[in-house]
Amino acid sequence: MDSINVFAPNTVANVGCGYDVLGFALEGYGDEVIVKKRADSQLVIDEIEGADLPTDPKINVATVAISAMLKSLGRTDGFTLKIKKAIAPGSGLGSSASSSAGAVFAVNELLDRPFNPTELVAFAMEGERACSGVAHADNVAPSLLGGFTVVQRNEPLDVYKIPYPRELLAVIIYPHVVVKTGDAKRMLKSEIATHRAVEQSANMAGLISGLMSGDFDRIGRSIHDQIAEPIRKSLIPYYDEVKKQSLDQGALGFNISGSGPSMFAFTNDPIIAENIRSVCSEIYAKKNIRATSFVSPIYPEGVQVI
Repeated sequence: MDSINVFAPNTVANVGCGYDVLGFALEGYGDEVIVKKRADSQLVIDEIEGADLPTDPKINVATVAISAMLKSLGRTDGFTLKIKKAIAPGSGLGSSASSSAGAVFAVNELLDRPFNPTELVAFAMEGERACSGVAHADNVAPSLLGGFTVVQRNEPLDVYKIPYPRELLAVIIYPHVVVKTGDAKRMLKSEIATHRAVEQSANMAGLISGLMSGDFDRIGRSIHDQIAEPIRKSLIPYYDEVKKQSLDQGALGFNISGSGPSMFAFTNDPIIAENIRSVCSEIYAKKNIRATSFVSPIYPEGVQVI
């Protein structure tokens, strides 16, 4: 093939208690990445739709990730990219990760698949490093692999998928204010109290157990965060009100998606999901704050060829 068109799903990371560890893929929202081979050795971003982002190949996350992959192969191939973004950067829905994941997947296909999808995670992480200063995998892993993923460690990289109940729905509420991942990470404390670390570990164990066993009550009891939510919620307008209304409508659990400002609520009932989406959207409409909201199952597939 000389060209390829792929879709890389947006994602929710952290999932409350799983800071930099847990993430899942969303359905219907993500980046479309079109990649064509070049006769020279240049990486060129021809166009970016849906966001005002740099096209400099030394800065853009997609070409940074591709460069890392080519370097590991000792190759100097050239490619031209066109990126269509459904969700803008700074949303907390893995926008940069979708670009990185889609780009390395596409180039890997054009090079006859020297790497499997799990191996591609390490290269997509370099795009995250360019964006936030930290090479984290909690967004790029679910975008590449699909489903619900766990990052056991970054060095050496160890990521894997876990089972989850297919009835689980995520309600996404995205107020259109920008929260930069790097800034949000710098807000967090470098140390936490032992009792908070114990509670966080217990909640993550409970969430993984609930997902794997299909225990929705346990899932709901485990969506609590002792690390990021208490600090980062100040960056999200009307966060406490939106969370209270979601739980009042019957959400199993509610928390910040990634570094925010997007938020997610879990439920296994489509009617409750739509009620949550409607009520939360109305909150922002009354405050004259533009917001996007949608209901998504956990998308079982990662990056796909269109």
